[in-house]
Amino acid sequence: MVSTDRLLAFAAMSFLLIIVPGPSVLFVIGRALAQGRRAALTTVVGNTLGAYVLIVAVASGVGSVVERSVLLFMALKLTGAAYLVYLGVKAWRERGSLRAALAGGAGAAQGGSRTFWEGFAVGVSNPKTIVFFAAVLPQFVDRDQGHVAAQMLVLGLVFNVIAVVSDCAWGLVAATAREWFARSPQRLSLVGGVGGLAMIGLGVTVATTGRKD
Repeated sequence: MVSTDRLLAFAAMSFLLIIVPGPSVLFVIGRALAQGRRAALTTVVGNTLGAYVLIVAVASGVGSVVERSVLLFMALKLTGAAYLVYLGVKAWRERGSLRAALAGGAGAAQGGSRTFWEGFAVGVSNPKTIVFFAAVLPQFVDRDQGHVAAQMLVLGLVFNVIAVVSDCAWGLVAATAREWFARSPQRLSLVGGVGGLAMIGLGVTVATTGRKD
């Protein structure tokens, strides 16, 4: 299996990547500002599962195909960007109804399900994570030890544990700030709009930056 030195080196590199806010972190923050703590944490769970799907894909060899294909990579990146813009526009349009959402209600479970799958979609289409898993993850595998796919899955689990801790921290901090705004309908509407605009800006950034070759 994975040696201790490789595991620690990969954990350190993963930490450096994760602490720099990327699409997943900014999406969690935007969701926390727009909908609160529960939505942020549900988004983290969905996002984490989406990221692990990428790890499984890399372990099975699919990730390298995507990374080497300009067409597939760009299609996935633009799809993720478009989805972020869509969610941002939705949050902006619904910013006036955020106070009612704070009280919960009959639709809480359904809303939680939607939030989970929206987080999953962002996690599985995150270009930053795709490149990292496809280009960096295989470098920490010791092929002489065998069980290459299993080693990748273990390394991916380490990445996800670090990401969950970091993303939850970001989401909780943003949700706490939102609760202060929630004391005023006007302030709550404002922060919901800011969260929506942040997601729209993130979608545009994802679409216009990164690999273009």
